[in-house]
Amino acid sequence: MTIPDYQTFMLPVLLSVKDGKEHHVQEIYNQIASSFNLSEDERNQKLPSGVQSTFDNRVGWAKTYLKKAGLVSTPSRGKVRITDRGLSVLKQNPSKIDQNFLKQFPEFLEFQGFKSENQLKYNEVTVFQESNLTPQEILENSYQDLRNKLAHELLTQVMNSSPEFFERLVVDLLVAMGYGGSRSEAGERVGKSGDDGIDGIIKEDKLGLDIVNIQAKRWQNTVGRPEIQAFVGSLAGNRARKGVFITTSRFSRDAIEYVQRIEQKVVLIDGETLTQMMIDHNVGVSEESRYIVKKIDSDYFEE
Repeated sequence: MTIPDYQTFMLPVLLSVKDGKEHHVQEIYNQIASSFNLSEDERNQKLPSGVQSTFDNRVGWAKTYLKKAGLVSTPSRGKVRITDRGLSVLKQNPSKIDQNFLKQFPEFLEFQGFKSENQLKYNEVTVFQESNLTPQEILENSYQDLRNKLAHELLTQVMNSSPEFFERLVVDLLVAMGYGGSRSEAGERVGKSGDDGIDGIIKEDKLGLDIVNIQAKRWQNTVGRPEIQAFVGSLAGNRARKGVFITTSRFSRDAIEYVQRIEQKVVLIDGETLTQMMIDHNVGVSEESRYIVKKIDSDYFEE
């Protein structure tokens, strides 16, 4: 099932601590996951950054909003307890608790940046309040949108470049990823093939413990199984058991299934993956701005 948004989790979080006792956050997570019949895979589904699970993030933000509204408190690290106000809210038997419900509490309005209820005009409500995504999800999704746009622009630039530039790009990327030893050495082993592609052999690591065959084609057409079979056939002649095939286009399903069945280890890198690797390893891109998200260092406040 689709993981509910964080506002849907607000009432279940409050109900999970209705007995007035202290509850560990992990206990709350487990209880809510069980009540929504979430599978282990669904619980482990990650945010775009891969740092935190979407479920934990959304339940965590539901708890945060309830705390800012004064419905729960955190008496100690990792513990949650309902407040008198929270018990009073549950006595009203609400069908749901969301941000609109929490706006009745001055502390929540202050948390949202409003000094009084009179300021709650529609055009002053931020994107965070209008969305069912948590602030962290909005930030990560926005980052992913910017990254995808950059990747598209990168691929366009690569396709408009000369074959010589494409050769240099491939060498720079391989060296940035830790292959080939020095750039000069890598550049000597990877050269033009004459068919708008690049062929070569490169060290897998700086010590040269193994070699990797490289083929890169600046193509628009889909790379099919015949091209991959020919590449695999060249591995034996170069005493290589591993290969990397790079293209600016894409691979056919038949080609992808073929490399999964053969004995040699062959990695296929299509245009989308190529540009994502360029971004990850700072090849052809430069930093424009940086936003650092911080959190409380709980260890610092231990007494």
